[in-house]
Amino acid sequence: MSILISTVIILLAVILSIVASRWIFTKISVNYVYILMGMIVAVIPFLNQSIIRFNADFFMGIIVAPLLFFEGQNTRMNLVLRNIKTILSLTVMMVLLTTIFVGFSTSVILGVSLPLAFILAAISTPTDATATESVTNGLIMPDQQSTNLKLESLFNDASGIVLLNMAILWYVNGTIKYGATLGNFAYSAVGGVITGIVIAGILVSIRQAMLHSKVNFIGNTYNTGIPLKLIYLLTPYLIYYLAEAIEVSGIIAVVFAGLVHNAESQRSELSNPRLAYDTIHLTALINRALNGIVFVTLGIMFVRVIKQQIIGIHDSYIWLVIGIILYLGNLLVRYLYVRTIHHQNNKNAWLFSLGGIHGAVTFALAVTVAEAAVQTQDFRTIVLAESTLIILSMIIPTILFHFLLPAKHTDNERQQKIANMRQEMVNNAINIIHHSNIPAEIKAAVIFDLRVLIKAPGSRVLFIHR
Repeated sequence: MSILISTVIILLAVILSIVASRWIFTKISVNYVYILMGMIVAVIPFLNQSIIRFNADFFMGIIVAPLLFFEGQNTRMNLVLRNIKTILSLTVMMVLLTTIFVGFSTSVILGVSLPLAFILAAISTPTDATATESVTNGLIMPDQQSTNLKLESLFNDASGIVLLNMAILWYVNGTIKYGATLGNFAYSAVGGVITGIVIAGILVSIRQAMLHSKVNFIGNTYNTGIPLKLIYLLTPYLIYYLAEAIEVSGIIAVVFAGLVHNAESQRSELSNPRLAYDTIHLTALINRALNGIVFVTLGIMFVRVIKQQIIGIHDSYIWLVIGIILYLGNLLVRYLYVRTIHHQNNKNAWLFSLGGIHGAVTFALAVTVAEAAVQTQDFRTIVLAESTLIILSMIIPTILFHFLLPAKHTDNERQQKIANMRQEMVNNAINIIHHSNIPAEIKAAVIFDLRVLIKAPGSRVLFIHR
């Protein structure tokens, strides 16, 4: 019951955030509204007490896994294969260099122990494609930078997780094992790829067999392929937890499963357009809801940890400084890396560097360390510092991108002409109805429906087809 109540409260916060972003906060990304709404929930005692303590494993499996699966599904496999060298460069070499630079910088500047500094650095490396899209909304990002940012965010999570595990072992045991870490990374990454492709292939084959079976699994108007849709929705959870059970990367597994499903969706669009259409809209709905849950949860956790701070006055600002160092360190390494290694010009290098927005995975990893024998004070510092990193990585690009990127122009004149034509068509139809010899109640109902068309532009297609 507690889980149900928590879910309902968070979903209501997501709904209110979306409504507020449409009516009040129209000029800013909805992700900021999610965070604000989460903070409001956390400061209201009754609501805060009704939400259970967050479990990192649950959060990664139930929220993050499907988000990454859907991101993978929106990416073509041939795009990944064409850019494999770039992906390895950005998600392995750059992540490693970033962790080393940020880890040593945090330790040297603030005197933080190296193991804790490297935990902070490793958590700060994963990026979020969904969050990046939110700060570039209404702006035109160059194709190459957009592609690189998307591919990076799909695959750098595994590198961050492996480096985090290494840093936690260092923190707990006082030693670091480079050989074991490298072996674990290879096993986790390669095993995740194989697991994701194989299981996704099996599930896709089952779906295709059902789709082309003599038995009608699509059903009638009220039961349009429910078994196929349920298999699809369960896919990221099944693959993630199976991968984690055999100790390979569940994150990489769901990403590659998404790539496999991208190929399937391309084939299924023509064989059953209705099912494909329903699946696309269902995916968009779930993706939007899960993304909202992530940022509402971030706002709740941010307030909770601040309220529970048990550190001295002298050290009370350290988490803020650490968060700033994490952000600036990531920004600098990303800029220099693509400027020198990938030979990008100055503007494109800054676009890529600023476009590395942090979100769901960074937050989930920060919460994970609570279950890894990390001291309570250090855990709170980690959560607050990484939350600062996430917020900075969203706010600063939101401001700077308006100076660096051109805006998308909408054809307002064309839209106005269409609205005027629709108004004229409806007025003519109403005039005809008024002079028709039909019962008054039918006349009133038809006129009501026609007037609704003026307020609902999306329904004009239905009107034309009638």
